Amino acid sequence: MQTHEIRKRFLDHFVKAGHTEVPSASVILDDPNLLFVNAGMVQFVPYFLGQRTPPWNRAVSVQKCIRTPDIDEVGITTRHNTFFQMAGNFSFGDYFKKGAIEFAWTLLTNSVEQGGYGLDPEKLWATVYLDDDEAIGLWQDVAGLPPERIQRRGMADNYWSMGIPGPCGPSSEIYYDRGPEYGIEGGPEANEDRYIEIWNLVFMQNERGEGTSKENFEILGPLPRKNIDTGMGVERVACLLQDVDNVYETDLLRPVIDVIVAVAPRGYGQGNHSDDVRYRIIADHSRTAAIIIGDGISPGNEGRGYVLRRLLRRIIRAAKLLGVEQPIMAQLMDTVRDTMGPSYPELVSDFDRIQRIAIAEETAFNRTLASGSRLFDEAAATTKRSGKSTISGTDAFTLHDTYGFPLELTLEMAAEADLSVDEEGFRGLMAEQRRRAKADAAARKQAHSDLSAYRELVDTAPTEFTGFDELTTEARILGIFVDGKRVPVIGHGTHDADRVELVLDRSPFYAESGGQIADEGTITGAGASAAAKAAVTDVQKIAKTLWAHRINVESGEFVEGDTVVAAVDPRWRHGATQGHSGTHMVHAALRQVLGPNAVQAGSLNRPGYLRFDFNWQGGLSEDQRTQIEEVTNEAVEANFEVHSFTTDLEKAKSMGAMALFGEAYPDEVRVVEIGGPFSLELCGGTHVNSSAQIGPVTILGESSVGSGVRRVEAYVGLDSFRHLAKERALMAGLASSLKVPSEEVPARVANLVERLRAAEKELDKMRLANARAAAVNAAAGAEQVGKVHLVAQRMAGGMSAGDLRALVGDIKGRLSSEPSVVALIAEGDDDAVPYVVAVNPAAQDLGLSANDLVKQLGAQVNGRGGGKADLAQGSGKGAAGIDAALAALRAELGRS
Repeated sequence: MQTHEIRKRFLDHFVKAGHTEVPSASVILDDPNLLFVNAGMVQFVPYFLGQRTPPWNRAVSVQKCIRTPDIDEVGITTRHNTFFQMAGNFSFGDYFKKGAIEFAWTLLTNSVEQGGYGLDPEKLWATVYLDDDEAIGLWQDVAGLPPERIQRRGMADNYWSMGIPGPCGPSSEIYYDRGPEYGIEGGPEANEDRYIEIWNLVFMQNERGEGTSKENFEILGPLPRKNIDTGMGVERVACLLQDVDNVYETDLLRPVIDVIVAVAPRGYGQGNHSDDVRYRIIADHSRTAAIIIGDGISPGNEGRGYVLRRLLRRIIRAAKLLGVEQPIMAQLMDTVRDTMGPSYPELVSDFDRIQRIAIAEETAFNRTLASGSRLFDEAAATTKRSGKSTISGTDAFTLHDTYGFPLELTLEMAAEADLSVDEEGFRGLMAEQRRRAKADAAARKQAHSDLSAYRELVDTAPTEFTGFDELTTEARILGIFVDGKRVPVIGHGTHDADRVELVLDRSPFYAESGGQIADEGTITGAGASAAAKAAVTDVQKIAKTLWAHRINVESGEFVEGDTVVAAVDPRWRHGATQGHSGTHMVHAALRQVLGPNAVQAGSLNRPGYLRFDFNWQGGLSEDQRTQIEEVTNEAVEANFEVHSFTTDLEKAKSMGAMALFGEAYPDEVRVVEIGGPFSLELCGGTHVNSSAQIGPVTILGESSVGSGVRRVEAYVGLDSFRHLAKERALMAGLASSLKVPSEEVPARVANLVERLRAAEKELDKMRLANARAAAVNAAAGAEQVGKVHLVAQRMAGGMSAGDLRALVGDIKGRLSSEPSVVALIAEGDDDAVPYVVAVNPAAQDLGLSANDLVKQLGAQVNGRGGGKADLAQGSGKGAAGIDAALAALRAELGRS
């Protein structure tokens, strides 16, 4: 049975049982605890916690999941993947243990003709939590499992939580016995290679607090209602139904392996475990990378972008270790599209962008590999020159950490050079890095925000947003909160609080979302409380249903239940709508000029200003920037009508409405249309009535904000006019100073700049000539310190590191072949203190290294530096320590 059929049968089984099919969420959700969605229940957490009321009592989904903590272990075992599909059924206060067990058992054991998977019930086992006698009874009564195939296990195995404060409860896991050829008998307790877990039924009934491990945390109490959360591993069930040994042999991963088999000199499954691991890494990481890129992430140096970059680079490294030298990323992405596309059509519709990003990273990393290879060659040469045969753990770690070289690649290159590697030292440095990373992750990890004080209002009294139609609304205070605690009244000066919030039943204030910052304005009392007045400084959504207005109380007091008047500052709103509509216009212009691959990656707009991030490789040309600005302003001048409408999500997408990657949209969405086909986007923000109201749009600049992501910034409306007025005044001032018409200013400035550069070059030549003359004297006056001839001098100010390197080479060339060291240090520009040290071969033979000696200088001038044995350089900030630095160097050489 193919994997796509396994998915379909799961969904059909539960839809027939009254469950609503919920599409997979993006692997990127707005959750402070998660880098990626790692479980099927993540998108339902607010319902389990009671923060939001679920729109259905029963749901079913097949969720895209990514788990990356143990990337280095991928392929070593054959059960785990970084990307996997978690099929799950969910009950929100509806059925509980009996229903969950019944639904799972019938799907697993019903015949294929009945819509089931047709698994042999005699090969199924169950585990339950230690004291869950009810679950044991249900497995016997509902499924007919004999007591000997039901095992009790402890908290580590059969009590589920997210590892942080949140929902939790006992679980029951279903295992399949693959037979004696996979290990000893005795059930899951005895051997989890033979007895493979395929489904976990979580009886979610409690809320956990803080804790230090999977088994050590406080149970805070019961959830508002009992829920069911299950997870069936699609890939593991595919192994069983396709009768293969492991997940890498299934129909979704084996085709990726076969792509590499066709071009690699060594095959798969031929008895070389290391090679098999490399094949599995390529297969696993290829589809994970495609999914991540498809959900809007580009390679970067931190967070999700760093994980993606690491996955792509591990693919390339693994291929090279298999002997594949040709580019492979295009073929891999083609294969992932073909295998995964039937279940995830976005991989097909967005394939050009996905493949382009993957290929660009492959190209960039191949260049990095070349640089790393040069560093390895230098490390190997230094090792041999010192008479050693082992490359240091520090060098191996630098290759790994800086250039992405895995230890196995360094080991292979070392063996080719008749060297070994200090693996213990390398692993020690890796362990230290992991400890720091875990400590950092633990420091960042936090529970879901405590919304318990708002829970009653979330369930019963959502805020009605009136701001599309009016700027002033009469409203009733539903709740008053001070630092997250509900209070009955708040008055001017009565609370020394960081955060005072009013929750209203109706509000014209736009709450920050979708890149648009919140409105500002006032809330004032009505009737008996007319003296009350507060400035609204921010508005945030609570559980997407309540508008929390952060306020500064300026006079009077507000009482829960009072009637108030909420008024948005009209100038603020006008500027905000200009910025937001301008963002849509720039987005449309970008796609018109650059093409459909210029996909939105984020935005920010506030009165008079917009910032738009988009996926794109490489900077824009001046001509492209000009075209984007012209297309935008032509659309503004056309005075396009702006109107919005609500429709269902699928219809909006079929119309071509643009959506933001990673954003979860409801079934009913709001579409904002500007000028018919010119701009059509899903958007919940506020906008102008016609494009001419945006005013002029001036693009300030375009820059990189990460690998594959560019940023455009612009002014709109009066802010754009003011910016242009300043530019005009600046041009007029330059024209007056240069005594030329405005149109001749650029040519005159270019001429002056060229003359200035020529003059600076002449000055540099004169300064360097003087320095070289001094170098002749310096070489002649070399002093004997210890066993070496030493030239250690403080040079004239204004010299750069490049100048010093040239002089060091000149001086070293004038010295004899006797052991010699040259060290020059100077006061450079901008308070910098550059310094350079050179050590000739004879001095190196004595064990001296420029890389070590340069640190003597740096310690005295608050600097850092490094290099190779023959030449090293650095830069500091403490010019007062220059003389002490030279003295420290002399003292060090005197001891050698």
